Amino acid sequence: MRILLVEDDLPLAETMAEALMDQRYAVDIAPDGALAWDYAKALDYDLLLLDVMLPELDGISLCQQLRANGYLMPILMVTARDTVTDKITGLDAGADDYIIKPVDLGELFARIRALLRRGGVCCLPILEWGHLKLNPSTYEVSYADRPLQLTPKEYSILELLLRNGRRVLSRSVIIDKIWNLETSPEGDTIKVHIRSLRQKLKAAGAPEDFIETVHGIGYRLMLY
Repeated sequence: MRILLVEDDLPLAETMAEALMDQRYAVDIAPDGALAWDYAKALDYDLLLLDVMLPELDGISLCQQLRANGYLMPILMVTARDTVTDKITGLDAGADDYIIKPVDLGELFARIRALLRRGGVCCLPILEWGHLKLNPSTYEVSYADRPLQLTPKEYSILELLLRNGRRVLSRSVIIDKIWNLETSPEGDTIKVHIRSLRQKLKAAGAPEDFIETVHGIGYRLMLY
């Protein structure tokens, strides 16, 4: 899942981004509202983490602009302003939730999970496909009750495939959803991760074609 973090305090933004990436999110950082607007137009984000006090275009104005142009992704505002009036202003501008600085990371993660569930991104507590089970809350993955030890990127790719079922995902779609702009890999990197996933699934008893290659298009899970 991809998050756009809009924060002009770069040390804080980098700390928050690192914590979010540890939670398996892909994170892009925009230091001002104008750049965030450009990112939102160019990429498909699952959630915006939006500071209120921003250069170029403030968070309230950006939120209003996004909603006026039909953007429906959840928006979580992050700010040091904690009066009831400030909260009402943010919510009336189109934000879905509001969290106060200094941010408690545990609370932040919980609010993000709640917003993603509300938006339909996390439809089920445990994702299943045949004998495969993936628990997004604990990051545990098993096949036929045999646990799989996956790297963070392997986990993210498998979760993305599970959430899309038989929909074919191209390499570029996988990259857009899982990698941030600064670390975007070459397409062959996806092949390496898919090969490793297949080997680990096969070792747990899954069919060789559990992750299918649709030649010239991308990848999807096998038909059950």
